[in-house]
Amino acid sequence: MKSYMDQLSKKEFIYYANFLNGLAKDMTRFYNLKLKKPFKPINKSRGKGYDPVTKADRAFERFIRSKIHKKFPKHEIIGEEFGYKKTKSDFTWVIDPIDGTRSFIIGNPTWSNLIALNFKGNPVVGLANFPKLNKYYLNISKKNAYVIENGKKKKLSVNKKVTFKNIKVAGAFHGWLSLKKQSKIPKVLKLMQFPCFDALSYAHFCEGKIDVVLQCQNKIWDVHALIPIISAAGGIATNWKNGDAKYGGSILISSNKNIHKKMLKLLKPAL
Repeated sequence: MKSYMDQLSKKEFIYYANFLNGLAKDMTRFYNLKLKKPFKPINKSRGKGYDPVTKADRAFERFIRSKIHKKFPKHEIIGEEFGYKKTKSDFTWVIDPIDGTRSFIIGNPTWSNLIALNFKGNPVVGLANFPKLNKYYLNISKKNAYVIENGKKKKLSVNKKVTFKNIKVAGAFHGWLSLKKQSKIPKVLKLMQFPCFDALSYAHFCEGKIDVVLQCQNKIWDVHALIPIISAAGGIATNWKNGDAKYGGSILISSNKNIHKKMLKLLKPAL
């Protein structure tokens, strides 16, 4: 993963991280006060598959956009539900109001709010907030990221020393990888022995609990908030062709270069 984060000064990092730190608490409060009630999901795909959205997705995005607009009126915003607000700023906020809408619908607490700050198109500060779990993940610089749970802060670090034969792999194809392509990567399938829980799997990776996460068909708002957190925790993120993860698509994250290289090789027949 290329490093873009040195383009922000230390002071700027702290400034934006402080904003996101406050926003995480605001979003959890907003959820508990306003959105914790019965709802009916809507299928955005209209019969061409299942792409659910809820009123909560839209309410969260409105709430997040209003907070950003109030503090940074000239910044651009890209959100999953309400699209692109263009300005001439070098700063863009990328929002996934609820990452893991399917989990949200069935009451699985692994859904999150993902917010990234991009500078000149590159993710530099990221927040992954888990309201139901009462914790959030945030990078405050290029090299430092934390999980804040019940007010306690713990530094994030991937499991750098793990060897390939001992790796814990979490993965999901979400119906995007055909059975024919899956049949070409039997070694990868055999390695995928841990469940993949939306952005929480990436968060667990940053805590050193999982060593590899692989997924298909990510949009930019699925990954932009996670990229700077992964990088600050010492992880590597690319697509399956070893390209830049910021463009989305099929994503692979690994805890060291050796493991990443081997996983890319194993995934190649499925490309």
